[in-house]
Amino acid sequence: MCGICGFLDSDARLAEPEMLGRVAAMAEAIAHRGPDDAGAWADAPAGLALGHRRLSILDLSPMGHQPMFSHDGRWAMVFNGEVYNFAELRAALEKDFGQIAWRGHSDSEVILEGLARWGVEATAQRLNGMLAIALWDRAERRLFLIRDRLGKKPLYYGWMGGVFLFGSELKALMAHPAFTGRVDQDALALFLRHNYVPGPYCIYQGLRKLPPASILSLGAADRGLLPAPRPYWSARAMAEAGQASPLTQDPVEAAARLEELLLDAVKLRMVADVPLGAFLSGGVDSSLIVALMQAQSSQPVRTFTIGFPEAGYDEAPQARAVAAHLGTQHTELYVSWQDALDVVPRLAAMYDEPFADSSQIPTFLVSRMARRDVTVALSGDAGDELFGGYDRYFLASRIWQGAGGLPAPLKALVGAAIRVASPSAWDRLFGACRWLLPSRMHFKHPGDHLHELAGMLAAGGPEAFYRGLVSLWKDPARLVPGGSEPPTALSDPGQWAALPDFRQRMMYLDLVSYLPDDILVKVDRASMAVALEARAPLLDYRVVELAWRLPLGMKMRGDVGKWLPRQVLYKYVPRELIERPKMGFGLPIDVWLKGPMRDFCEALLDEGRLRRQGFFDPAPIRRAWAEHQAGAKAWHYYLWPILMFQLWLEQYPGAAA
Repeated sequence: MCGICGFLDSDARLAEPEMLGRVAAMAEAIAHRGPDDAGAWADAPAGLALGHRRLSILDLSPMGHQPMFSHDGRWAMVFNGEVYNFAELRAALEKDFGQIAWRGHSDSEVILEGLARWGVEATAQRLNGMLAIALWDRAERRLFLIRDRLGKKPLYYGWMGGVFLFGSELKALMAHPAFTGRVDQDALALFLRHNYVPGPYCIYQGLRKLPPASILSLGAADRGLLPAPRPYWSARAMAEAGQASPLTQDPVEAAARLEELLLDAVKLRMVADVPLGAFLSGGVDSSLIVALMQAQSSQPVRTFTIGFPEAGYDEAPQARAVAAHLGTQHTELYVSWQDALDVVPRLAAMYDEPFADSSQIPTFLVSRMARRDVTVALSGDAGDELFGGYDRYFLASRIWQGAGGLPAPLKALVGAAIRVASPSAWDRLFGACRWLLPSRMHFKHPGDHLHELAGMLAAGGPEAFYRGLVSLWKDPARLVPGGSEPPTALSDPGQWAALPDFRQRMMYLDLVSYLPDDILVKVDRASMAVALEARAPLLDYRVVELAWRLPLGMKMRGDVGKWLPRQVLYKYVPRELIERPKMGFGLPIDVWLKGPMRDFCEALLDEGRLRRQGFFDPAPIRRAWAEHQAGAKAWHYYLWPILMFQLWLEQYPGAAA
């Protein structure tokens, strides 16, 4: 795992030493991503400079140093990530082109020779891994930016002042003198809806995120132009084709096929020249990954869990039980709420863009703990999106089936009836009836959820209903003066997949939005902040393609999600150690805002301060803050992104409206 950066100065007016100094400063800004080595190179006549920070995982020798050059000298590359099928690609290159005088045994050298010999798009289609690549063709003076299929590794880019900037994190771009930081009000509105800025948008005007599975090609003479990235793989086409030609095997055969593929995906991700372990929460996904690791390891696998002081937030006992059954070398660390709170001031610098998924805090804590013993950690990310694990898939489907087809006047009547009682009154009713309700309906603040549901009943279709369900501020542009939401995967019908079942369509929308823009961003920044490489076997594109060929009944049965992965897991771990309500990395944000963070947040949300900054209309924010403090309504989910933006603004005070 590494960090990459660079620039293309269309005027080519700088001497080589000055170019090297600038790109070295950009690389230094992301040194945490690669503390083991640094490299810089410039093609001064063309105005191109590449920078690299290396976290050594494979081939720890100087032969893995970057920027790296192809054997014919034409191509220069900086690469962030890991390509797990590099041994297979190396053999294929030798079969196609004869014996190659390899300088080392890194995956980087194999990738570069593939790009040079097979071509850019043909090679990208062969790569199985997580990656962001910047490739410079010295002969044609053309830059290529490439990102992996599912968006595991980040890559920002854009023109500023006649200079094209790119890098793994925004702080690399900020280190270049051409950078100007004007906030994109439209992106800010999207942030308030989603808790993150969805791709391809960026919080700064003029910058973008490279979409997953795409290639951007830019010539040295293309001053100010921003060609559209072209895809080399399509999640939409893959999902549609998978459901058009589903597996016809029975569940036993399908489970065996999934197990075989997962074993290989895990095995590939256990290749490293440094210590390796895994995150373990005790849930289905992480337990499955650890079980398959241990089944292929001659030594106990290192596993890591953090615990919290309150039972409702503590997964450590379940993880401990799974670890004991599998025989892993388990490490757990109990952290206090103060330990978690102490992370909050670090978040803005860690994430560069406003980011408000509060599970970023425990993700950082477990990454920091694991890094004391290992350099690589495997995780169970993507299981929910691929195999129907989120409770909201069940909830949204049932609600839409029950109410979605009602005439608009009747839906409005139902919404009005819900609003007759206050959220607190509904809370009391649910509390009195809790013993009658299934565990999936044991919500915190059920009254707030019901009132939100009342508003979503007006949705025009199931996709619009789902967008409302996963949104925070339902009309965020009203809070952001001059802001309007541009189209996203959730709002643009032209980006939706043609899938027969609403539950499949929800999973697809999460695959192309929530997964790359929230889950993978969270893990990348939290792990790389401590120079830990996080690998996700479920993101192996072969696993993704198989998951989309499974009939829905092999993913979701009754009230159970991830049905087929569970059948694989039960071969290794007893069912009773796994079957428990989904918990996730929750934090008591609602309590924090009324207690230890109250004064801190009051200062950030001061009405005069909000007016001076000019990013938000203070009135609805102050009203929500007052109601939350009074206990009239739980507004913490809505207030948290406002607070994260305010903290981000303190970290980057030069950002202007």
